[in-house]
Amino acid sequence: MDHSKNFEELVKAAKEQIEEIGVSDLSSMQKNKVEFILIDVRENDEWFSGHIPEAVHVPRGILERDIEKLITNKEEPLILYCAGGYRSALACDNLQKMGYRDVKSLKGGIRDWKEAQLPIDIP
Repeated sequence: MDHSKNFEELVKAAKEQIEEIGVSDLSSMQKNKVEFILIDVRENDEWFSGHIPEAVHVPRGILERDIEKLITNKEEPLILYCAGGYRSALACDNLQKMGYRDVKSLKGGIRDWKEAQLPIDIP
């Protein structure tokens, strides 16, 4: 998908402020039972087309509004993902600004997860 120059610049600036992990890191963390909350920030139709196992769905449009009701411990490790890693990077940047201290974005999002032939849950 082609993105506008301004959007690309916004994402680039956000990525300079956040930490990203790869799909192999996430898969390993799941296999090793590392404690974290995996948040899918995609839209409803994307979620229902399939999501990474163990994920909770908090769409990007309501994330900042509802996150403090859902996750009150701002030290809780969070990993966010979207389709390709752009929206989750922006979301991570905002959550850090809201005081969440251990927030990471999945680089390449569910696209890279699927390309690695890792499991998908379909509701």
